[in-house]
Amino acid sequence: MLRLKALLSILTKSLQNAILKINMPANTHETIFPCPFSKGYGIPAQQAWILLKVFLGYRLVLAGLFVTLFYSYTDASLLGAYDSKLFTYSSQGYLILSILSGICITWRLTSYATQAQLLIFSDILILTLIMHASGGINSGMGTLLAVSIAAGGLLIGGRCAMLFAALASLAVLTEQVVADYTHSFNSTSYANAGMLGAAFFTIALLSYILAKRSEQIFQLADQQKQTIIKLEDLNKYIIQHLQSGIIIANKQQAIQMANEAALRLANLSTLPVKLGDISAYLAEAFQTWLSDPEQNLVLLQLPNQSEIHSRFMPLPTGHEFFYMIILEDIALYNQQVQQSKLASLGRLTASIAHEIRNPLGAISHAGQLLSENPQLSVQDRRLTEIIQTHSVRVNHIIEDILQLSRRTDSRREKIRLKPWLDNYLKNFTLEHSVNVDAFQLLYPDESLCAFIDPGHLRQITDNLCRNALKYGKPEAGPIILRAFALQQAPCIEIIDNGSGISREHQSHLFEPFFTTSSSGTGLGLYISKELAELNQAKLSYYLTDDSRSCFRLCLLNAEQTLIDL
Repeated sequence: MLRLKALLSILTKSLQNAILKINMPANTHETIFPCPFSKGYGIPAQQAWILLKVFLGYRLVLAGLFVTLFYSYTDASLLGAYDSKLFTYSSQGYLILSILSGICITWRLTSYATQAQLLIFSDILILTLIMHASGGINSGMGTLLAVSIAAGGLLIGGRCAMLFAALASLAVLTEQVVADYTHSFNSTSYANAGMLGAAFFTIALLSYILAKRSEQIFQLADQQKQTIIKLEDLNKYIIQHLQSGIIIANKQQAIQMANEAALRLANLSTLPVKLGDISAYLAEAFQTWLSDPEQNLVLLQLPNQSEIHSRFMPLPTGHEFFYMIILEDIALYNQQVQQSKLASLGRLTASIAHEIRNPLGAISHAGQLLSENPQLSVQDRRLTEIIQTHSVRVNHIIEDILQLSRRTDSRREKIRLKPWLDNYLKNFTLEHSVNVDAFQLLYPDESLCAFIDPGHLRQITDNLCRNALKYGKPEAGPIILRAFALQQAPCIEIIDNGSGISREHQSHLFEPFFTTSSSGTGLGLYISKELAELNQAKLSYYLTDDSRSCFRLCLLNAEQTLIDL
């Protein structure tokens, strides 16, 4: 019980995560890698475009201030103090280029990386020209380049931040060299240019370090994302392949999801809309449970299906309250109970069989010695033959009982029925010296795959084929061995020419020691049915339309293997 509760707890958490994933919108964010020299550094696309728009807004404000202040204060001593024409062309070009960039960014006419790199490169070039037109490095305009370098670290990042710092430093030094060579200003300051370049590299280095840290965080997040995806796929696989049917519904009985086992138990091919589409009784029981939580169990009988045990459980999530309906085939529960009883019974019968075998051997041996006495009369010799015959029969019964008690656990594997049946029939006819024409093999679907222990399948088929040869009148026509699919389950049928078993005897057909033959032990069909149930298969008997005996073995579909909890 504790194990079942733990499994239900794990299942409930998995379903909650699955439902949260259904209700949450999909994360469609892409990642942009803008720096060609740092291919591992990425920026979420939505965040990148927002940052680009913010920087563009800063550029538009700055360009607008340049133009406005220049024309508003004609006697200004700072803006365009050295070369007003160069300042005019540069500031107007700066504004026009920013407006064009705004159009490209708004409608995304160019890629993010191209647009971001163009903005940073144009900033370095135009701001250097404006600095020169305003009086060189002593004008203080060079500090605006620091904003551009910081923006480059945010917008593009990686090693490109160092490249922008190098270009900005080179631009400032070039401007100083040109000013010194042309004697444009009264004095030049290489020290200020060097300090400004050092500041650029410091800002770029900090941006690079932050970018590396962001890159590591991004890689870690990507690894965790892959782990989460794998866990989600695993949860989905477990839920879909459970033997128990799982249905998730809301208070209005609208079905949100259902696994394959639920559809199989309900004999449905598509996801139903309401619980009432599965069963009106199930919908009524669910409504009753909502008003009285104590009544959380119901026994459901669906058409053409075995009895189904249904349970209701609340399933709260962060967004909405759902309910979980668990459907279990009661035959599986009965099978587990029966397996426990049979294990105890097997140990008991094995002990009894061993105790009987010793005196039986003594009786058989004494009968053989007695039959060798030449002075025995004909009547006494007939009595010794009876002793030998019944000793052999009892020994067969003991062998069958010991075989039942020594039954091993099922080691199931995937079996393709067509080649398996071909090989089996060849071996069976050789071992029993039977003409191949005594059997007719039919398999309309060659892709059928079963999930069963091959040894158990051979033992079941051996018993059924021997019975068909013994009681099925093979001289009247071939025994049909047919493989086909019934409701997606691979099945094997063995049809003989016998007169069939009466309805009175059919209800006792698979009971131990039941037989209509004077030479049979009555354990063959019982053992076959037990082996079938051990592999979650179903062995049944019915009469065909032309009153021929048919044993049908329905197996698990290997393509729809379920997880047994």
